[in-house]
Amino acid sequence: MPGNGEAVTRRTEARSREGSAFVLSRGVVILFAVACGAAVANVYFSQPLLVAMGHDLAMSPALVGSVVTLTHVGYGLGLFFLVPLGDVADRRRLIVAQLLLLMVALIVVAAARTAAILLAGMAATGLLAVVTQTLVAFAASLAPPAGHGRVVGLVTSGVVIGILLARTASGIMADLAGWRSVYLASASLTALLALVLYRVLPRHSAAPPTTLRYGQLLRSTIILFARERLLRLRALFGLLIFAAFSTLWSSVALPLSEAPYFLPHSAIGALGLIGVAGALAATVAGRLNDRGLSRRTTGLALALLAVSWLPLAFTRSSLWALVVGVILLDLAVQAVHVTNQTLIYALHPDAGSRLIGGYMVFYSIGSATGAIAATSLYTVAGWGAVCALGAAFSCLGLVLWAFTRHSSPDPTAKVTSGCEGWAFSPNAE
Repeated sequence: MPGNGEAVTRRTEARSREGSAFVLSRGVVILFAVACGAAVANVYFSQPLLVAMGHDLAMSPALVGSVVTLTHVGYGLGLFFLVPLGDVADRRRLIVAQLLLLMVALIVVAAARTAAILLAGMAATGLLAVVTQTLVAFAASLAPPAGHGRVVGLVTSGVVIGILLARTASGIMADLAGWRSVYLASASLTALLALVLYRVLPRHSAAPPTTLRYGQLLRSTIILFARERLLRLRALFGLLIFAAFSTLWSSVALPLSEAPYFLPHSAIGALGLIGVAGALAATVAGRLNDRGLSRRTTGLALALLAVSWLPLAFTRSSLWALVVGVILLDLAVQAVHVTNQTLIYALHPDAGSRLIGGYMVFYSIGSATGAIAATSLYTVAGWGAVCALGAAFSCLGLVLWAFTRHSSPDPTAKVTSGCEGWAFSPNAE
């Protein structure tokens, strides 16, 4: 309809005036980052604790392995079914409600006396940990247009640190006070964050309310992918970089626990501390995106990702080579990830939760693909084959960028044009 663009423009201007009353200070951005890191860490806490959990609850090895699987399945379902709610609900209330429910799920895990209760609690934990993505979308909606990249970068740095330190923190706490203490401590932190966020965040979302019903909301997520080429392209970049990321982190413990190193699990878990360098890339990439350098940032980061597998291939003969490779890989992955989120959010800020939630589904697919392929390949062909797999994922991303770098649409132009209004209409098909 001819008037749709003007109507959306007026709504956007009204949203800007309403949101201007809330100042997104650096302290609030850091709070967002801490909350994101604490929430997403719950997905990864269990990995060093599986043996202790299995022994405590008399679980078979196969059943113990399903702990991680169910957590990630829950997370994937939450990305599609819960994160889009951020576009129709008051994000402040939604975030607080999810955090409180997450706290309950963590208490269930900590108190579990049977395998069935443990598995149900872990699935619920994964489902509710997607509050991380709602927080990212909320932070982006509160940021001034010229600072979207910087804010997304800072918040994403919290996610990076949460993921990489989760295994180390849970291993140390389990050694000191048992595996249940990890989830009790996380439940306490989650409750505290819920209280702080309830008091600090603005009472109304910066995004205008939509009239979409829940079924239409989910359907519109699929429509966004069907209509937005840039979203499909960036989702594919996300799948490939996280397939490479997971290829490394799901299998690196295998060569390190064998000759010539025979490193203990605590030492292997500490390797995550090195990867925190990726948090630096997240903030730098955000600033580069704000300067209009998203395509160049993507290309350089993908090239760096491909190069990182050269030192990683020498892991068996040099721990220093492993350290260099880990730093390069994490820097590259986080730079592309922040760029992806910044660009796709700019397509339709009013659909930020759906865009980021849908994009993260591809993150989950890539992570699962890399993990399954890497562990299976290591058993058959060794570490060299794993590095070749990671390099293949990385080079495929670089080739994709090379063929599409001049044909990618400009999301800034789409935002200023009014976006046709279709994604937010209750009659959207």
